[in-house]
Amino acid sequence: MAKRKEKMSPYYESVHRAGRIWTLGALGVLLGVPVAICLRFNAWPEMDAVFKALVKVLPIYWGTAVIEVLTYTPMLGAGGTYLAFVTGNITNLKMPCALNALENAKTRAGREEGEVISTISIGVSAITTTVIITAGVLLFAPFLGTLTDPDSVFSPAFTYILPALFGALGAGYLRKHWRLSILPVVAGVVVLLFSPTMAVGTLLFVTLVVSIGGALLMLKLKWV
Repeated sequence: MAKRKEKMSPYYESVHRAGRIWTLGALGVLLGVPVAICLRFNAWPEMDAVFKALVKVLPIYWGTAVIEVLTYTPMLGAGGTYLAFVTGNITNLKMPCALNALENAKTRAGREEGEVISTISIGVSAITTTVIITAGVLLFAPFLGTLTDPDSVFSPAFTYILPALFGALGAGYLRKHWRLSILPVVAGVVVLLFSPTMAVGTLLFVTLVVSIGGALLMLKLKWV
């Protein structure tokens, strides 16, 4: 006898309903801009050229898209995943913000309270990012070229923004769980040595699989 399908809670039903609506809306806006430009100027790309270009890049982007959804969803939760994919910049901003908020609240994305915290933190991150970018454009536009000039004393700082961000975030996890971090770090280094241009989403999935497998093995061997 087949098992009865467990009914989804009202919270998750509302999250998935709103997430699908806003995701479709975001796709409509993203696709609507180039379509509107083509309609306004009556300038349409040649379909043969578009198809040839898509054949080369679609396999990479489709694979990365599937991997990112499978990788990010357990960490961000349903609401956080929908919001993060709509607002973008997941790896650099949304995921570190959500993970830090979940850690401070001592919960995880699989619980309803974790879902709420993850979604709120990603929403706050998106709003903060928008405000900071707007302020930065308005305030630093007159002399931004001078700051980012290769001869500027500030130029190295712009080169190492992401390494500094992930170094600061990763240091806390490495210090707390240094045994569990050895295998994924080594795996990431080895993969980058043989494939330095691998997409971030694919690399994250590889290290995630190695991390989970290594953690289960260490737990079975009672090393942790």
